[in-house]
Amino acid sequence: MTVKHLKAIQFFALTGLLLLASCGGKNNTDFSNREVSFNENWQFYLSKDSNDTIIDKSQARTLNVPHDWSIELPFDENSPAGIGGGALNGGLGWYTKTFKVAEKDSTKITSVVFDGVYMNSDVWVNGHHLGNRPNGYLGFEYNLTPYLNYGEKENEILVKVNNSKQANSRWYSGSGIYRNVWLKTTDKAHVTQWGTFITTPTVTEAEAVVNLETTIKNEYPEAKELVVTTTLFKENSEIASISKKINIAANKQQNLVQEVKVNNPVLWEVEKPQMYTAVTQISLNNVVVDQYKTPFGIRTFTFDLKKGFLLNGKQVKIKGVCLHHDLGPLGSAINTRAIERQLEIMREMGVNGIRTSHNPPAPELLDLCDKMGFIVMDEAFDMWAQSKTPHDYSNYWDEWHKRDLEDQILRDRNHPSVFMWSIGNEIPEQWSEKGAEIGRELSAIVKAMDNTRPVTAAMNPPIIVNSDEVSIQFQNTADKPNALAASGALDIIGYNYAHQTYEKHPVNFPKVPFIATETTSALATRGYYDTKSDTVKMWPKRWDIPFYDGNPGNTVSAYDQVQAPWGSTHEATWKIIKKHDYLAGMYIWTGFDYIGEPTPYQWPSISSYFGIVDLAGFPKDVYYMYQSEWTDKTVLHIFPHWNWKEGQTVDVWAYYNNADEVELYLNGKSLGKRSKQNDDLHVMWRVPFEAGTLKAVSRKDGKTVLEKEVKTAGEPAQLQLKADRETIKANGNDLSFITVDITDDKGVFAATANNEIHFSVKGNGKIVGVCSGDPVSHESYKGNSHTALNGKCLVIVQATKEAGTITLTASGDGLKENTISINTISDQEE
Repeated sequence: MTVKHLKAIQFFALTGLLLLASCGGKNNTDFSNREVSFNENWQFYLSKDSNDTIIDKSQARTLNVPHDWSIELPFDENSPAGIGGGALNGGLGWYTKTFKVAEKDSTKITSVVFDGVYMNSDVWVNGHHLGNRPNGYLGFEYNLTPYLNYGEKENEILVKVNNSKQANSRWYSGSGIYRNVWLKTTDKAHVTQWGTFITTPTVTEAEAVVNLETTIKNEYPEAKELVVTTTLFKENSEIASISKKINIAANKQQNLVQEVKVNNPVLWEVEKPQMYTAVTQISLNNVVVDQYKTPFGIRTFTFDLKKGFLLNGKQVKIKGVCLHHDLGPLGSAINTRAIERQLEIMREMGVNGIRTSHNPPAPELLDLCDKMGFIVMDEAFDMWAQSKTPHDYSNYWDEWHKRDLEDQILRDRNHPSVFMWSIGNEIPEQWSEKGAEIGRELSAIVKAMDNTRPVTAAMNPPIIVNSDEVSIQFQNTADKPNALAASGALDIIGYNYAHQTYEKHPVNFPKVPFIATETTSALATRGYYDTKSDTVKMWPKRWDIPFYDGNPGNTVSAYDQVQAPWGSTHEATWKIIKKHDYLAGMYIWTGFDYIGEPTPYQWPSISSYFGIVDLAGFPKDVYYMYQSEWTDKTVLHIFPHWNWKEGQTVDVWAYYNNADEVELYLNGKSLGKRSKQNDDLHVMWRVPFEAGTLKAVSRKDGKTVLEKEVKTAGEPAQLQLKADRETIKANGNDLSFITVDITDDKGVFAATANNEIHFSVKGNGKIVGVCSGDPVSHESYKGNSHTALNGKCLVIVQATKEAGTITLTASGDGLKENTISINTISDQEE
């Protein structure tokens, strides 16, 4: 739990008491235990046989969840998951935990809530089977009450996680209880799971009408008269409140609609995402027995045929990225700080949109998008009834898709960051009438639960016009809309790639707005460069043919010059999107590299090349192209490194903005000025290598704007350590991400160094991840050493629950040892 979450609990415990005075109720509890972490002290056992029917407790180890067991395993060329799944095995895992429930809670309802278990989980408590959930991406809740022991007698919960049937995903999924678990205690009269729905049907500068729909359940054996009071808060201030009496029959639930007006609302915007909170209290016999908090935002938006996306009446171009759910070296085990760091890195690039490809995200991601101001496309499925891999979700489609989609909408519909629902990604059925039928069914399910947001789908290019080249690349396209696009199920036409057709959208779909659901698929290895940058390479040649004709070491040039056959370079697609208002925006594939799907290569590559940022979180060069285009920051970025062989000719690129020109100098001699022409997004010089200093100067109206230098490094000699945060919380979860740079003896960055670096840690923390961003590395992400990639490596340390200091030491053969200290503080110290 983050510091922000802890402070929110403290705040609402206080405001809950204040609210009682206004509604005349007495305090039954402070409700701080309504939902508490159930993450600690699980026993875990990974079966040696996928047919095991019982856990071998003698072989179990103690750990905390969230936990991903696959990330701990060695990379395996023969893994049934394949390189698409990161060459990491799944298997059958068992988790068990003992716990006590206080006697005073015997009159209440006690439930266990899982935010996500991958995959096919079964849960028992005290030997009673509670249920099975195949979907690995959605949360679920089980009522434990009928089977519990109270007082000093212990209870045992057992979770079986069956991820043995692979491949079941087209990328790395992770395995285990990889999201948070909660123990929930409520009165028998309570707000149900995801039981509120807040909309703002009318918003003006002077007033916003806030509509609150609350589902309340009475699990008493007799009817009850309840008073429901909902109070709205903006930060620490109460701004409105409303109460209503209701009568609910025994063991029934009822929906209550309330309406509150907010004067002078502060709207949720990308730049300033103002959040409100609704606190709903249920009183029984003048005693408050339940309290439920719902964060929300007030905003208006529309997707317009001519102006693209309008937020609060203002045109906003969606500058988005697709993100898979893994967190690089942490695997799929959710950590709030790790997600926050990813979003911070994206925000610095200028990103304002996230697509949750291709599954419902962790709740923490949407909480952070709410607070940080991202435009989210919330996606449900990567496949429907027709499979993409042998053991994927299609095997459960008929029985589970309606329930799973409904649960996703219920869970996520109060998030102001969520602006559209995607019902599928590149679904095979899109080409048949079956796809139209399923599309209409899914759209109807969404609209029945939330009619405030549009429905889209990430289709393959649904129509091709006047482009023989594109028709060759997309062999399943047609000269008319595919069945899903023509079904009427979609409020927004979304499709992946085919940027050559974007400008034809008003002709092809004159009545439906557009979003580029997935774009680009350009490839790069951070810090590696081909000697010539002015040719665009298509790797692989075709999506369905293995590729063996690349670079030594399975590298890809980091100039923006390599693309997948279905995609484009980064510059090519952005030039089109930025040009036309009616193109609402784009979601680039991808913001970060991810484990698995190592296009264009085969083994030994095991992670992706698509990211604008590598697996460790280090930006590739094209990051700065977007930063120069998508932000107001003044940017000047020159590359590549300047460690080459005498006689080589090297292409030097510069991304810049807020300037008229850039002049390049080599060892003090001018190599000429360059200015972007027409729609250029970079400038280039072809330079014979000469050791020394390469310097770029950007100027506007003849005055210097920025200067940047790249120097030739000597032999690797030192390690420089820099933490993203030098003070973190002593809560057992918080992280510090420490970048390790290799330099020469003068401190010049050694951009081609690939030394192995060893780590040790003392004090109040531990190492939980190491990574260099190398897609070919088979070193464990959970080790205490790692080989740097092109001068850089990452080590992640996690705090214990005891405040103090973490001291990390880094060393390597021929390298001067270095240390860094991270302070860990208690919540009271902040």
